[in-house]
Amino acid sequence: MGVTRAAILSSLLGLLLSTMALAQDPPLPAGLVAPVSSTAEEPQLPAGLSSEPTLPSGLGTVSSISSRSPARDDAAATFLDSLPFDLTGFIESRLGTRLDDDTTQKDTSIGEVRLQLQIESDWDWARLGITADLLYDRVPEEHNLKFDSGGGWLDLRQAALLLRPADNADLEVGRQILTWGTGDLIFINDLFPKDWNAFFIGRQDEYLKAPSDAVKLALFNNVANLDIIYTPRFNSDRFIDGRRLSFFSPIQGRIVGRDFPVDVDSRNRWLREDELALRAYRNLGSWEAALYAYGGYWKSPGGQDPVTGLATFPNLYAFGASLRGPVASGIATVETGYYDSRDDSSGDNPFINNSEFRFLASYEQELLPQLTLGVQYYLEWLQDYDNYRRSLPPGFAARDEKRHVFTTRLTRLAMNQNLTLSLFNYYGPSDEDGYLRVNANYKLSDQWQIEGGSNLFYGDRRYTFFGQFEDNNNLYVGIRFGF
Repeated sequence: MGVTRAAILSSLLGLLLSTMALAQDPPLPAGLVAPVSSTAEEPQLPAGLSSEPTLPSGLGTVSSISSRSPARDDAAATFLDSLPFDLTGFIESRLGTRLDDDTTQKDTSIGEVRLQLQIESDWDWARLGITADLLYDRVPEEHNLKFDSGGGWLDLRQAALLLRPADNADLEVGRQILTWGTGDLIFINDLFPKDWNAFFIGRQDEYLKAPSDAVKLALFNNVANLDIIYTPRFNSDRFIDGRRLSFFSPIQGRIVGRDFPVDVDSRNRWLREDELALRAYRNLGSWEAALYAYGGYWKSPGGQDPVTGLATFPNLYAFGASLRGPVASGIATVETGYYDSRDDSSGDNPFINNSEFRFLASYEQELLPQLTLGVQYYLEWLQDYDNYRRSLPPGFAARDEKRHVFTTRLTRLAMNQNLTLSLFNYYGPSDEDGYLRVNANYKLSDQWQIEGGSNLFYGDRRYTFFGQFEDNNNLYVGIRFGF
């Protein structure tokens, strides 16, 4: 880490930690503390059953059927109220710069202007929700419209129709944001698309979730609630492919970016290359329990065709469970998952991911008024490890059999909860690497907010999970106007 970057990092950490320690706003009177919860509207569950587990900060917008209504001036309110539908949205600008020289990428990490329009219309029998982002982005070299990857001038994030065919059932059809599970920015049973480029360049956390083109059936009863999600055509992650962020290529044996982008063999055949995800959940006393199942494909490329050189998405089955509930003065969670790599069941194909067992345990508690600490332990256990080592091509760096990751989140609310300071750190003792996210968001008014932060990677080896991204370290700022 260079002197300049170290100074910037020390200043950011010093400012964040000192503000956390010293900004002692008096606690609000009982009953006036604003809850942190999802804005997505869910049907009321039968007696004895709870709602879904609380989602990580920034990921609460789950359904396309949600509403945001910041205070408006009289003229704007009159115009918006005259429309035959509800219209909300925002316009924002974000600018970021890299902290290291990377010959494979531009110096600008993010440079965009975004207009989001959210339209909602209600009828007695249904609700329509559409969310579209109009985007000018100066960083990509290509600006062709690509709905799957979010490329081009339009990112259609939601376009879904919510139907209520029965009192105990919801049916949502169309493009929608889907999420479940208990992890805070760690996902085991949540096998819905993620946008890792957005996550690492400084967009707001809500953009980590990419949309799915799916049908979601939610059934509610006194035994358990059941979600059935069918995706007729595979929706992959918006994965890191070198076009925006550099990474380590085992084929090239070096860090690559725009000079060697990933080309994939896409699975895009409707009804033939599809996905099915299931979740059953209910309360067990004060604890929320869930079972999960998934049939589809690795969401980011998990293999490579040795003949064509194209990255592939091998077949994947996944099964898991989670438990979430109160412990002492906080909330504890446990989540497990088994990834069955169907195209490499014995683990001896070096061009396809081995099966994995994954485990997550976490605890979150308010340490002081408006100061919350969350910690997590995450394990990836590679199966059939001996076969994996024997089949590994000469010169390829071997993964550890067990990858351990610890995360820490500190969140401080100050200035009447208008200022949110957040520090989130991943540290992998097995890989000896990590990733630090620092963010400050200040609400100037009901409509205006400003934000700044950093994405900092560290590691001694260039081929580890976080160490490979060290050249992508960046700082960013943003300003948003909501209406």
